[in-house]
Amino acid sequence: EGFQHWTLDQNGGDEWKVEELPGDHGTAMPEPKARKYFVTSYGPCYKSQCICLKEEGYWDRLMDEKRPEIVVKDWYVYAARYDCGCRYELTVRLLSKNKRVLEEFHPEPVVIEQWSDAKWREMSHTFQNYPAGVRYISFQHGGQDTQFWAGWYGIRVTNSSITIGPQT
Repeated sequence: EGFQHWTLDQNGGDEWKVEELPGDHGTAMPEPKARKYFVTSYGPCYKSQCICLKEEGYWDRLMDEKRPEIVVKDWYVYAARYDCGCRYELTVRLLSKNKRVLEEFHPEPVVIEQWSDAKWREMSHTFQNYPAGVRYISFQHGGQDTQFWAGWYGIRVTNSSITIGPQT
């Protein structure tokens, strides 16, 4: 589906691109369902989605009273090429009906040095005991290569997910 469900917040360098797994210089993805990935360029590339929980079947009372766990996962590869470093960032925000930030997950950017192992890694976070009033989830990820090479040698991302379920 390409970028059909994404907003391109920044599309620098040679812009975002969709490629088939494993791709040029790529490695196999541990998740067999993933067939394609997004890859960044030498300029900053960030894309996002804003998910309306009501549209996805989660009613206000459930989110306010039960506050089910919200599990966020994103797969990224340690460098699109082992000989090119890159940077990866993820920001997930729980938003109110007015899109005010109620809680945020924004770990330190992952900087992958040149000559890395080029293996896929999973970034994950579980929101628990968050404030009442969550109505939207904003998900943004991206990055760029750190060698500033023309083309698509930045971070690769795929198989992003948000799962809402009972507390464990």
